[in-house]
Amino acid sequence: SMNTLIIIPSRLSAKRLPGKPLLKINGLSIISHVFQKARDSNIGEVYVATEDQEIADDIKKNGGEAILTSNVHKTGTDRVFEALKKIGRTDIELVMNLQGDEPLMKVEDIQNLQKQMIKFKSNIGTLASKIDDKKIYKNENIVKVITEKNLEISQFPFALNFLRKFDGNEQNIYHHLGIYCYQLETLKKFISYKQSSNEIKYKLEQLRALDNNINVNVALAKSSPIGVDTKEDFIAIKKIMEYKS
Repeated sequence: SMNTLIIIPSRLSAKRLPGKPLLKINGLSIISHVFQKARDSNIGEVYVATEDQEIADDIKKNGGEAILTSNVHKTGTDRVFEALKKIGRTDIELVMNLQGDEPLMKVEDIQNLQKQMIKFKSNIGTLASKIDDKKIYKNENIVKVITEKNLEISQFPFALNFLRKFDGNEQNIYHHLGIYCYQLETLKKFISYKQSSNEIKYKLEQLRALDNNINVNVALAKSSPIGVDTKEDFIAIKKIMEYKS
């Protein structure tokens, strides 16, 4: 297995839902739920990268490790890279960037992404799930990915595009989940590029990779977790997670 580090970027100043990472479900903050998922996947050390002392304190209080980063980063990936430099490990081959607002992400999906990265020697990998609800196509908070081939559990096809709104026909279009796995060299290359015009226009940092001809492979996730973007999402996820426990 390749030496992997999981870094979860997180910040308090989300426009739509202020203070989002520290909202509690079952007495534990959203960001600490994500940290525990990452740790339970058991593929490498886990750190939260944040500009906010409150998030760092919350993670430490719940037994995790946090790295304080600058507050000028334009994207989560830039924050991840700064944390990586601060951690200073020289033996890392893969860096996993897990979004701090998807507490329903499944451990086996995280593990599968790492497996596919190693098997296919990919530059960047991510996850997507099947879309059963047609409303998702129009919901701009939910990112969609179009893949070159049908997504199946043993496949790892290339992403052709990522989009927020979709009006076309439904071929090979999936619900994109907020997780990336990078070869270390690819991550360095990625953050060395300026934000691309598509990235800025659609507010999707993964378009920087495609715009610079870096391939992104997509693995099928078994579950289709909703992320926490709005108050409604938070209430829905809280219900699901409190019911489960």
